[in-house]
Amino acid sequence: MTDFDYCIIGGGVIGLACAHELSHHGSVLLLEKNAHFGAETSSRSSEVIHAGLYYPGGSLKERLCIHGKQRLYQFCQDFDVPHQTIGKLIVAPESGAEELQQLLNKGQRLGIPLQRLDEQQLREMEPEVNAHAALYSPGTGIIDSHCYMERLAQQAEQRGALLLRHSEVISASEREDGWQIAVRSSDGTSHIQCAAVINAAGLYAQQMARGLGVEQRHIPDLHLCRGHYFSYQGKSPFRHLIYPLPEKNLAGLGIHATLDLGSQLRFGPDTEYLPAGSGPDYRVEPALAATFADAIKRYFPGLKTQQLQPDYAGIRPKLHTKHETTADFVFHRPCNRPPAVHLFGIESPGLTASLAIGSFVTEMLQNKAQT
Repeated sequence: MTDFDYCIIGGGVIGLACAHELSHHGSVLLLEKNAHFGAETSSRSSEVIHAGLYYPGGSLKERLCIHGKQRLYQFCQDFDVPHQTIGKLIVAPESGAEELQQLLNKGQRLGIPLQRLDEQQLREMEPEVNAHAALYSPGTGIIDSHCYMERLAQQAEQRGALLLRHSEVISASEREDGWQIAVRSSDGTSHIQCAAVINAAGLYAQQMARGLGVEQRHIPDLHLCRGHYFSYQGKSPFRHLIYPLPEKNLAGLGIHATLDLGSQLRFGPDTEYLPAGSGPDYRVEPALAATFADAIKRYFPGLKTQQLQPDYAGIRPKLHTKHETTADFVFHRPCNRPPAVHLFGIESPGLTASLAIGSFVTEMLQNKAQT
């Protein structure tokens, strides 16, 4: 006998979205080691609902972002999650005109609404932005990610899912009918039987996969990449999100300007790969303000460096180094073993794609999708 049909390890936005989806199909237990859901990667993002423009053609990132975007907007409307379709401007200097055209062509192929703006049209829309041309993405939005996670949890719990915090998985062993999971909590160590496991442990997914017996050849290398954010002191000069052209190989989307639902302007993230073997470090050094200012002034020349204040940092679980082409999401379902799905490298656009990822995991467990 099993206690639960599904055990989800990790209570970030992806684990919660999986709980939301799987709770339609059976009993669900979610285990989160921290005191709060989404305490790591999920609470340290730009909170942007992406259009799906940047990712390699046919990739899981592209497919799940485009599918997930529509579902996320619908979820926000259905369950009263604060959000706003604020729109985004991708701005380019004269030397970036060809790259901008390539993005426009790609958007048209994917059915993503885009409008090309010349310098005059851009200034009419955002007078403080300096660029040769821009693409306007009206479907890009912002979301209260904390409220979104709360609503995912509430909906799963209403269907009987049990979501536990302060609950750390310390070991797992195979059984004929599934898995036995050892869990450490404030009440001590307990053992739970489940039919299937979903490893949504984020920064610790590789470590968890090894503990669940996945062969090393199926576990992609993990590269922790820190992204810093600086807040802007004063009233925002922008009404839209402002993005430079993405970095080469999509190492990052450039230090962009984002607004939250309270109209607070922030800039970030940058990309700083942490040394191999190091753990997450969320410090934001004030001295980085000068580097940020240099990048931001390329499209916002009116910025004064002293207007930048350290805000927060996030860590992205990348599957490629800064010298390699961007890696796709990796979903691994081991064969000839009790059912399990391991999610590796879930970085941006993970928030936008979260509900689509939950559905994809559900299909994998029902043998309807392949990795």
